[in-house]
Amino acid sequence: MTDARLRYGRASLALSFLVQGVAFALLVTRIPAIQDRYGISDGLLPAFLAAVPVLAGVASVATEKLVARVRPGVVLRWAQPVVMLALLGVGAGSEVWQVALALGVFGLAVGALDASMNMMGVSLQRAYGRSIMLGFHAAYSLGGIAGASMAWAGAHWDLSLLVSYLPAVAVLLPAALIGSRWYTEGKAEAGVGVPAAGGVQGASVPFRLLLPLCMVMAFAYIGDSTVSNWSAKYLQDVLGSSEQLATVPYNVYMVTTLLGRAVGDLGVRRFGAVAVVRGGSVLAAAGFAVVAVSPGAWWGMLGFTLLGLGLCVIVPQTFAAAGRMFPGASDVAVARLNVFNYVGFLVGSPLVGALGDAWSYRGAMLVPMVLVLATLVYARSFGSEPARYGGGHERARAADVG
Repeated sequence: MTDARLRYGRASLALSFLVQGVAFALLVTRIPAIQDRYGISDGLLPAFLAAVPVLAGVASVATEKLVARVRPGVVLRWAQPVVMLALLGVGAGSEVWQVALALGVFGLAVGALDASMNMMGVSLQRAYGRSIMLGFHAAYSLGGIAGASMAWAGAHWDLSLLVSYLPAVAVLLPAALIGSRWYTEGKAEAGVGVPAAGGVQGASVPFRLLLPLCMVMAFAYIGDSTVSNWSAKYLQDVLGSSEQLATVPYNVYMVTTLLGRAVGDLGVRRFGAVAVVRGGSVLAAAGFAVVAVSPGAWWGMLGFTLLGLGLCVIVPQTFAAAGRMFPGASDVAVARLNVFNYVGFLVGSPLVGALGDAWSYRGAMLVPMVLVLATLVYARSFGSEPARYGGGHERARAADVG
């Protein structure tokens, strides 16, 4: 495989991550507008919101079977346009059944998209022989910031959902299709790298070996969903901030996530995945602790900033670890691991809400703190000394491919 082909494949996959970040942010940040447009009651809204990750989990499992017949690049090439068109459908309908159908299609397509994107990212990292996975997720964070900004503009100018979504879809859908021409997958190399602690060669993916990474994935997304769903309410209701200031923590979280992922690959190359994951877990737990004891809004903002810097490294490295642990069956491992993304998302928001109502929201913040700290118990699953590539933590290559 030529170095130029790898570079093009890396750039095209990064574009897909960015497009997905835009699409997801445009959906989740306009939930109040979607609820108003279709007259969805507060009692029914949780069912609509829960359906998306449930269907995405189903699609991720189905993708595991699908990639046995067609390559992940083919799945990604067609799943991404479906996500964008489903987003447009959310904005174009007028009846509840129409938005339910659009959200259902969105959830199914997102599950296939998330699984296939990360499968390709893992295979490209294997071909590069060095950590590049965090860079793909940095592109997703950048897309999320762009999508949230577009959503803010739509809300600020009181634009309809369709008018808000149409420009993004019109630009990004053709761009993603064109970029898909250069999708590239790295092939497993015989004798390259020793599987991470407990790793196995071949097509078998024993769940008992994958379980530690599944737990870490769920814990990380419980933390992430806590920030996305409760940061504004926490700052306003618990720390007494203004309504305007309460919108800032999530934006700060997204920006720090982008910054952490942009430099995270350098940390993995220098110190190894285990050290980076341990450091991220401790930093994220410290962030939750600061949020829980904050005397005021600005201390709360500091806590959410630490959270972004800590949590951002865990998910990409969990996918990468699955690829190292099961080098002969990385697609299967990634598809199964991806399901726990949605498990964490489903558990996190109602867990914090129930604890906040029954106890206190300050106390509720300690639960994701403890769960994130539990990642330290499983940190060795992210690699062992022999699993690191050459040159300290990277496998040497004859030429750098960018």
